[in-house]
Amino acid sequence: MIDIKYKRAFLKLSGEALALKGEDGSVKEIFDDKVIDDIAEDIRACTELGAEIGIMIGAGNIWRGRMGKNLDHAKADHMGMLATTINCLRMQDALQKMGCDAVVMTTVTMDGFTEVFSHEKAKEYLKAKRPVIFGCGAGIPFISTDTAGVIKALEIGAEIILMAKNIDGVYTADPNVDKDAKRFRIISYKECLDRELKATDASASAIAQENKIDTLVFSLKEHDAVKRAVCGLAEGTLITAEHVASELY
Repeated sequence: MIDIKYKRAFLKLSGEALALKGEDGSVKEIFDDKVIDDIAEDIRACTELGAEIGIMIGAGNIWRGRMGKNLDHAKADHMGMLATTINCLRMQDALQKMGCDAVVMTTVTMDGFTEVFSHEKAKEYLKAKRPVIFGCGAGIPFISTDTAGVIKALEIGAEIILMAKNIDGVYTADPNVDKDAKRFRIISYKECLDRELKATDASASAIAQENKIDTLVFSLKEHDAVKRAVCGLAEGTLITAEHVASELY
């Protein structure tokens, strides 16, 4: 049996990760049922190994606040919060059908749909090996789900932030543009910020660095990607709060 490295982990998924994509990479339908089932199965497998998993999902498959160019910014972000909750409920349904009793908690009251977020209650669910899916981000506009994710990870006492991407780590440049781009094995938040690598939002990196929680950026395309990350087997980039010299693969 594989041993887990992180007992309590916080998984950050993009909304686009749940979408059915067209050949050009654009969102064709907001949900890809097979992809969602695969991710849910991966999360369920982590709980069976004894891991406690908190999850936050973005809303890019449905609505991003910046898409509302002609809307009031705060209202556009409120729409994005609602979209994250749709994604949370979809993932909850997939997990529950696999016998994994996930809970959706939101920072905005939605009686009849979700539970109101409480970090103490969330910890109780996690200890009971019930994944907790967090909706509505931080519950206020102008804050991305990356930043909200760091805050939630800290509130539940996560040991690591697992940031699942469609790319297998942080690179010296955009590998889709620069064929000479190299992937980092490890890099500090400070260096990411200094080099403007945009691995996460600047505010997310700053909060994570100040509170000394690391982020592992890895590819969701790998088989059993989340389980491998929880067990410390995923090849990706560790972004650390420590002042370390960066290393490349």
